[in-house]
Amino acid sequence: MIAQNLSKYPLLAQTLLKNRGILTSEDAEKFLNPDYERDIYDPFLILNMEKAVERIIHAMDFGEKIVIFGDYDCDGIPGSVILHDFFKKIGYKNFEVYIPHRHNEGYGLNIEAVESIAKSGARLMMTVDCGISDVKEVARAQELGVDVIVTDHHLAQEILPPAFTILNSKQAGDKYPDNMLCGAGVAWKLVCALLSRGREKWKVAEGWEKWLLDMAGLSTIADMVPLKNENRVLAYYGLAVLRKTRRIGLLNLLRKMDIDQRNLIEDDIGFMVGPRINAASRMGDPMDAFRLLSTTDDKEGNELAEHLTHLNDTRKGLVASMAKDAHKHIDLRISSETLREIIVIGNPEWKPGLAGLLASKIVETYGKTTFVWGRAEDGSIKGSCRSDGTVNLVELMTGVRSGIFLDIGGHSEAGGFSVSSDGIHKLEDELVLVYKKLCYEKKEVSQDVDANLLLSEINLSTWKIIEKFAPFGAGNPKPVFLFEKISVSQVRKFGKEKSHIELAFENSPVKAICFFADDAVYKTLKSGSVIDLVATVEKNLFRGKNELRLRIVNVVKK
Repeated sequence: MIAQNLSKYPLLAQTLLKNRGILTSEDAEKFLNPDYERDIYDPFLILNMEKAVERIIHAMDFGEKIVIFGDYDCDGIPGSVILHDFFKKIGYKNFEVYIPHRHNEGYGLNIEAVESIAKSGARLMMTVDCGISDVKEVARAQELGVDVIVTDHHLAQEILPPAFTILNSKQAGDKYPDNMLCGAGVAWKLVCALLSRGREKWKVAEGWEKWLLDMAGLSTIADMVPLKNENRVLAYYGLAVLRKTRRIGLLNLLRKMDIDQRNLIEDDIGFMVGPRINAASRMGDPMDAFRLLSTTDDKEGNELAEHLTHLNDTRKGLVASMAKDAHKHIDLRISSETLREIIVIGNPEWKPGLAGLLASKIVETYGKTTFVWGRAEDGSIKGSCRSDGTVNLVELMTGVRSGIFLDIGGHSEAGGFSVSSDGIHKLEDELVLVYKKLCYEKKEVSQDVDANLLLSEINLSTWKIIEKFAPFGAGNPKPVFLFEKISVSQVRKFGKEKSHIELAFENSPVKAICFFADDAVYKTLKSGSVIDLVATVEKNLFRGKNELRLRIVNVVKK
């Protein structure tokens, strides 16, 4: 039954709101019409924000060297750009940005980096998107006279690092109204707090911080935090700013990807921009991605955009090769009935930086929680893991007996690990043992459909309703529709390898597409086939087009 107080909205909008748990007109108004002034929370509601702001202002007043230590992914890097741009804007010069090398240094703080930063004369270090679990490293920094302000969003462990202060709304005692901000979101809130204390002194115009929402929005979408509450507002306005951003490197990157900046959407971030930012750390030096997003030089921006595009192409080739190898081994296990509840697979030749991408592909194909490992340049065995949605990875990994893992990190859905040379041979046995002890139950995955539609209802009026629910992502998936008993008039394969498919239908101008259509059902489709189609609706603006089409989720042949 549709909630009565949503009656001012069209029926389809009412259905989509109800499916997202939005049942009052007040909540619907907030969701459908984000408002910056109304929906952005006071940054000082974050625990320890006042203390952090006072310490940073003190450092600037006394000319102390400040180091921004950011994670190497598409959250830590844009978050570091936010703080970098702030210091540049107010004219503070005694600071530098440090992004650790993924393969040589690993995730988070490390003792060598901390000692190097202290030796350089730094007196204050701010982490971005990391640090909450780095107890020893933070203690060493404080011991060397470097105060540490941890800004992070990952799950706080039982023992917190002995930092000067910590900004992380997942820690006990924090009552901020949204504890799901990404790392760059926390960094942006810190800048907002700083400006509220020193805007006049630094002569920064009211509202300048909104220009930094391009980086906060980029990370909010790319890091796949739930697009609800304040995150929805950051993603919404972040996209608005990205469509107007003046960042030279980012504009060069968009041009190379043939993306029209004015029509940029969340899919462009998730599938195009984000992977290229992440390619810097997976395949090379993460500082290249930082420089791309922060440069003001067109020549440098163009060169870096070209470089990251090349790295991403190389990365795709390597992951495809790894996936082919992995599928061969896993299929052998299936045929010999030795595939277990947890998949552990690796190769000393594989790059650990690509393990997470492969783990996601394996989970998608085989529906099992997966651990993928490779050998790092220093000889250590490192990897990434992804959950099938039923397993809490932190719970699983912490349940393994000591001596197997050397280090673990992450959250319930995704994580990273390093293993001893002996431990890697026992890892699958140990994980399966813990899995069985924790009695995880395999849930049947059902296809959630928001509503039944007719092909004739795919028009501008319907699109205007769907569009109000964007941006889509974690916590706010694209609406999915069922089209029953529709007749296929044409099947067209396209792409270099003819691996994509486009369906046309009788008595309708609307087409449906599926990229990498390798399911068996697609091979049997032909003119005259009658199908039930599950799909999302999207606007295709590629190369000057302006048309509505369906993106296939599932096909059932009748």
